[in-house]
Formats: sequence, C-alpha cells, structure tokens
Amino acid sequence: MSFSDLGLSPELLHAVEAAGYTEPTPIQAQAIPVVLMGRDVLGCAQTGTGKTAGFTLPMIEILAAGRAKARMPRSLILAPTRELAAQVAENFDKYGKNHKLTKALIIGGESMSDQISLLDRGVDVLIATPGRLLDMFERGRILLTDVKILVIDEADRMLDMGFIPDVERIVGLLPKIRQTLFFSATLGPEIRKLADAFLMNPKEITVAAPSSAATTIEQFLAVVEEIDKRETLRHIIRVEDVKNAFIFCNRKRDVDVLFKSLKRHHFDVVQLHGDMAQPARMEALGKFKSGEARLLVCSDVAARGIDIKAVSHVFNFDVPIHSEDYVHRIGRTGRAGQTGRAYTIATPDDGRFVASIEKLIGTEIPRIAVEGVPALALDMEPKRRGRGGKPAAKSSGERPARGRGRDRTEEAPADEAAPAEAKPPREERTPREPKPPREDRAPREARAPREDRAPREDRAPREDRGRGKDRKGRERGDRGGRRERFDSMGIGEMTHRDDAVGFGDHMPDFMLRTVTVKS
Repeated sequence: MSFSDLGLSPELLHAVEAAGYTEPTPIQAQAIPVVLMGRDVLGCAQTGTGKTAGFTLPMIEILAAGRAKARMPRSLILAPTRELAAQVAENFDKYGKNHKLTKALIIGGESMSDQISLLDRGVDVLIATPGRLLDMFERGRILLTDVKILVIDEADRMLDMGFIPDVERIVGLLPKIRQTLFFSATLGPEIRKLADAFLMNPKEITVAAPSSAATTIEQFLAVVEEIDKRETLRHIIRVEDVKNAFIFCNRKRDVDVLFKSLKRHHFDVVQLHGDMAQPARMEALGKFKSGEARLLVCSDVAARGIDIKAVSHVFNFDVPIHSEDYVHRIGRTGRAGQTGRAYTIATPDDGRFVASIEKLIGTEIPRIAVEGVPALALDMEPKRRGRGGKPAAKSSGERPARGRGRDRTEEAPADEAAPAEAKPPREERTPREPKPPREDRAPREARAPREDRAPREDRAPREDRGRGKDRKGRERGDRGGRRERFDSMGIGEMTHRDDAVGFGDHMPDFMLRTVTVKS
C-alpha cells in the first residue's frame, strides 16, 4: 500500500514524498482513511510507529478548505510536553508546506507576547500544552468555540503527569459537535475511561501490542552494586560503537548527577529534564540531533515524543518502575528497519522490576558481565522498607531494640552488676492489704450536716476576704485594684476580659480627641 491509496490530495503526496516516505506505517494506513471520514478515533500504537503523521496528514487535508478567525483556532492539538508539541509543529511545517495553513505553538518557556500576536491574526492549527493554553484562555486571549478537530496526543503520559483535570476542563470549553482523535501508547482502564468521556462512537485502531519490543533491538542486562553503576555505564559506552544514545534515569535529580559525572570523564553529553529552562532544553536537544553531543541523559517525561531516526543505543541507567516504560525507552532505537542495542543496568534490589518487565515482553533479558565489575544475581524477594529506606523488621515477631544500645536479646556482660533483687512474676505477687480505718475519726454518717456546722471564728466573711491568693496560696491577679485604678482614670471599660473584642457602648476617654472649632 502507498500513500496515494489513502485518499490524500496531490499536494500532500508531494510533501510526503519530499520528506522521504513511500509507504505508510500500519497506524497511518488504518487511521488516515477513518479520520478523513470524520469519525472519532481511539488509536493505540507504541512509540516510533508514526502516530503523529497519522493525524497531521488528514487534518491538513480537512483544514485545506476554510479560513481561520482571529483568536478562534479551527483545530487543537494537546501534547503533554514542550518537546512533543514542538515536534508536532515541525510535522505540520513539513507536510503542509504546499498549503497556506497557519499554526501557533503555545508552550511554556516562550515569549507570551509573540504567541498572543499569532493568535490575534488567527490560526488554523493550535498546538499547545494544557497549562499554557488555560493561561491564555483565562487572560481572554483565545476562544475555543470554533474548534472542529481535537487531538489528544500521548494520553497515557498526560495521565502520568497529572494533566487530566486540565484536559477535562479544556474539553468542556470546546463545542459538543466536533471530531476527536485520541492517541495513546497504552490502553489501560483509566485511558479507556477517559476515551469514553471524550469520544463518540470511536473507531478503535490498535497496532502492535504495547508490550512487544521490536525484533530489531538486542537487549542486555547487567546486575551490579549501586556504587558500580556509573563505572559499568562508562565501560559499556567505551567498548560499544555508540553513534548516539539515550541514557534514561528515573528521577530528574539523578539526570543532573549522572550528566555531571559523564562530563567529568570527558564524554560529549547533554541533559534534558523538566526543571531546565526552555532555551536550555532546546539547545541541548539541538546539539543531540545535530550530532554535536553523542549522549543524552534524560527522564521519561522529557524524552517522550523526541523523534530521532538513527539512534544506535539506549541505556537504562535505572530500571523503570513501570514495565511499560521499558518498551517505550528501548523503542528509541531499532527504528525504520535499522538495528539497535539496549542495555539495562540493575542492582540486586531491582529483581521484582526486572521480573515484571520480562513477564510483559514474554522473554528473558540476556545477562552480561562487565570487565572489572563483580556480577551479581537479582533478588526476586520483594523487601519491605521502613522509614529512611531501611529494611523493616521480620515477621517472626522479633523487634529491634528502640535504644541505641545492643539488642535486647543479647546477654549482659559478666562484669555488669546484677540487680539487687529480682521482682517476682505478676501472678506471684501478694496483694496489698487495705488500710485500717482511723480510730480517731467518726464515721461519715455520724458527722454533723454541713449547714449545722459552726462557722470558723478565725475566718473572715466571704465578702470581706481578699483576692490576693487562691486556695493553694498562689497569687491572683489584682482585679479589684485594677478596677479601681482604671475607674480613677475614667476608663473603667478596660476591665473587660482579654479575649473580648470592643469596649461595648462607651468610648474610652483616651481614644477621644478634643477638636476646637473656630467661630
């Protein structure tokens, strides 16, 4: 099958041919005719299968007729990352060069004034990240009531990054009558739930199971200690014929640490993670694409959507926690019929993650040994971790001692002094005898009633007693003196409680000011 069999116009066919493509990929062959029919699409295909061209080509064909209005885009493409949005924009430039369609790229880290000026002139295609798009809408710079086509790209990554509430809000601002194209690398229960909410009678297109790795990729696994991971990575890079490679870390801070380590060992490397400023991210990506830097240390989120055809190697410096991410990572190499090699560096504690990956891909990853680094075995028993990452207590009932000293189960040294007398067990102790009643005290029922008692002669009446001390002899506040002092000053209202607000109906004298009126 060729692109001419998909119903595209001659202008689009010339642009596709100029880009160097002759045959459509499976996702493109199935999605393009359905999109041209105007139906909603639920597409699932792993990274590198050509999903972007699967919706950009038919969108250009549909939008070729019509004209955009100011601040009212005719189509909207939502992408989770800036790099992916920029790549979609490049695809529109490449495939739409024979059409007079306008586009705007609305992402963070770029000049907002330039983006606003593009929207004011009117655009046919709006490519945006959810955060910046909502910011533009709240500023009143954009209207979404004329959107005819909505594309949600990399929906599973949107879910992982927490953008789904923003996406739901954006979809609520769009017209009810529209065409929605929903693309994802995985179709889990959460993704299907979102698809049911956004799509209307969609055509589901699934190409290659997301758990399958390309047969053109050779996979290897090295199990070493945590402290030997960097040396293992450097050794593999030196002995392999690495033209260019992705090096994946699980956390952003690990990306920066590994980048500095490789830089210190004189490797031509750049880094890419979400905390970098947009100009720095674009500069690093430009160096990697141009070949100025062979190695790109990155995180999963930052690397999603980066399309580089000839990548020779992929290194997993950290074993991915989610097994699906392993397929996405190694899918960066071995594209377009070329061969690639993927190396994963694990520690013994990563055993359960490796087992999950091997179960997903249906094969065991071959183990390798690195020269100069001890090879270890994976620990397949999941370990519970307590606070601070320390192993939790065993379930046999033994508990570690709470203090800093030795374990309570250890025997005491012989030179320590023994206690003077050991307490008997609780059940052997003799109960205490009750105290005998006082003989000099009359029984309670024989005492005189309280009202019949004679008053104490040495005790003053209640109204004449001082307020200086309480029953226990503690000093009280001098409330009576305070009242007399404030009354003499003419501000008796100051005797209110400390938690009271206001002075009542009387204004204190010290808050009044005498005003002299001249006649």
